[in-house]
Amino acid sequence: MPENTGNVVQLFKDPPAPTGTIPSPAAPMAEPEAKQMPQVARWVRTGRAVRRVATHERTKTAGRTVVRHGMYVVGGTRIVARRTWDGRTAARYERMLRAAEAAGQYEAAVEWEERGQRFRAARHQRRMDLLAAPVKLAKGAAAGAGLTAGGLLLLGIVLAVANKDFTDVATPTMALIELIRWAVLIVSVVWGPLVTVGPWLAVLALWGVGKHGQAAPQWALPAKERDHTGAPITPSIVVTALRDLGVPSLRGAIKEMGDAGAAMLGPIRIAGCGVEVDVALPSGVSTEEVQNRRRKLAENLARHEHEVFITIPEAARTVRLWIADSGALDEPIGPSPLVVDPDVIANYKTGRAPWGQDLRGDVALISLYQRHLLTTGLSNQGKTAALRALALWLALDRTVEFWIGDLKGVGDWNMFDGLATVLIEGPTDDHVIDVTEMAERGVAEMERRLLAPAGTQFDPLVIIVDEAQVAFMCPVVGKDKRPYGGTKATSRYFMAARKIHNQGRAVNVTLWQGTQDPTDQNLPKLVREGAHIRASLVLGTEAQAKMALGDKAVDGGAAPHKLRQGLDKGTLVVAGDGVQLAPGQSSTTIRTHYIDGEQATAVADRAKALRSGVTTRTTVTTNEPIDPLADIAHVVGTAPRMLTQDVLQRLAVHNPGTYGEWTFSDLKQVLEGTGAEAYKSDGRMVIGRDRLATALAERDADSAEARAE
Repeated sequence: MPENTGNVVQLFKDPPAPTGTIPSPAAPMAEPEAKQMPQVARWVRTGRAVRRVATHERTKTAGRTVVRHGMYVVGGTRIVARRTWDGRTAARYERMLRAAEAAGQYEAAVEWEERGQRFRAARHQRRMDLLAAPVKLAKGAAAGAGLTAGGLLLLGIVLAVANKDFTDVATPTMALIELIRWAVLIVSVVWGPLVTVGPWLAVLALWGVGKHGQAAPQWALPAKERDHTGAPITPSIVVTALRDLGVPSLRGAIKEMGDAGAAMLGPIRIAGCGVEVDVALPSGVSTEEVQNRRRKLAENLARHEHEVFITIPEAARTVRLWIADSGALDEPIGPSPLVVDPDVIANYKTGRAPWGQDLRGDVALISLYQRHLLTTGLSNQGKTAALRALALWLALDRTVEFWIGDLKGVGDWNMFDGLATVLIEGPTDDHVIDVTEMAERGVAEMERRLLAPAGTQFDPLVIIVDEAQVAFMCPVVGKDKRPYGGTKATSRYFMAARKIHNQGRAVNVTLWQGTQDPTDQNLPKLVREGAHIRASLVLGTEAQAKMALGDKAVDGGAAPHKLRQGLDKGTLVVAGDGVQLAPGQSSTTIRTHYIDGEQATAVADRAKALRSGVTTRTTVTTNEPIDPLADIAHVVGTAPRMLTQDVLQRLAVHNPGTYGEWTFSDLKQVLEGTGAEAYKSDGRMVIGRDRLATALAERDADSAEARAE
């Protein structure tokens, strides 16, 4: 037994500790790290799953739905309360009165004040009537009860006499009592459910009011119902936008003003597809501080940046804000008058080209008389179309001659074939050489005209170089060691452009250039500053904007670098004296009409119909055998007669190497004795087509006889 007992006791004893270790039964055993890691991973996976569910589009949609319908009820309650308050008080009239005063509309303010006084007088009369209402109501009730009882009794007597039954006297009264009993019974049955359903019907009515007024936040509304248009511009909105602009001195000044800043604002005027307002800034606030925060100001006005323009008028410390209606600048402006009106004509000297619309929605007209033109911008933004639209209008003046160099060469100007005297199309170095020689021939023509007798009148010559940056960047060097491109005084194209800029306008020789992505290398400073009209499409930086338009225009608010690439195609910021500007403004923004290739061809065909036949050359040089009489007949073309000075000009274009230096005496010498000598018509020397044809025919006949002999 003792041994058995010992064995049993030994079974319940702790096992012996391993050698070299100290048992610590009181200390809890640490969970192995291998068992902790799966738990951390589970928490991470759970967090990711929760985040994925919370950010899922269905969750967002459900959340927006709950918030939207809840806010419909809250907003409906607010709208009903506001309507009730406005109907019971003069708050509406006070609100309109303050708005009229802030806008400077004092006549409207007086009218609202009078209407408010009339409302208060009528409300006072209603309250006085309400005080006397209980007495009148009691008297009316007593009179009504008496009349009703008397009427029922009279009706009962009539029934009793008719039926010969005295008990019918009470029948009408008992019928009324029975009707009242049934009404009470019905009300007692319906009242319970009505009390239960009534509040829900009220909530449903408030929900309907809120939904109709879109009282929910914009982000909670369905995408198709969200209001993407900005709020109407009011004085309070403009002042609030300026206050929150982040200019401490401006914010402090507005707070100190007794009228909450309304005195800063001029009248808010409707201006085309937006509104315009002048803001007189408080002392200590510069116009530059407001200009530099254009994006924030636009956002404060619930507009995009491109829908707010800030310019500097003549008044000191004043900015002029033009704020577009939301989305209005994304709408097309319609076709050009050149396309829709076949009777449009042009006049180089007195006319103005219909280029498009300004931001007010008014027709933007531009005078091209003796003005050099420069258009620039990023690639594929409508530069060529804008430049071509002006050329198409001017082509409708039959006196204007065109020399055109298109260094892109994709057919944008091919409708001028048969209209322009010279049309060079292509992007290669050889085309640059031809265009450079064309510009140099323009210089020679300008110098010839400058040497003509005083008072001589010259027809306009417009030299157009599209993609002029290709000419400036051309690396080819001529045989005389002079480069065709470049920006130095040795550059042939650069110097030709400079010479025409310097003196060409005096004799009706003008240079139009179109270039893209301007830099000092592809558009030298002296050339860009020589243009009278400078127009820019969207550009990448403010530095490029200053290259395109000049520092003064950009400092005055011109911002082609703020236009949207791809979205504002054909929108030009224009500076110069050819376009009418508002007083104090240095630039204007024009949304140009787009004339596509087919429409441009139709307009060019109308221009060709106004002219005698024009033979378009693709170069200004020729290697053909020289026949002065035949060349004269060629340049005269189908015109019955042509001025001698025009004949000289066209000869110089036809073969500048031979005829470039010709004078009137050279022409006279060639024609002398042929029977095609120049003669006077309307006091001016001309050469007749028929006489030339006769002279050529006689010469050919003489030559044939000589060969026969």
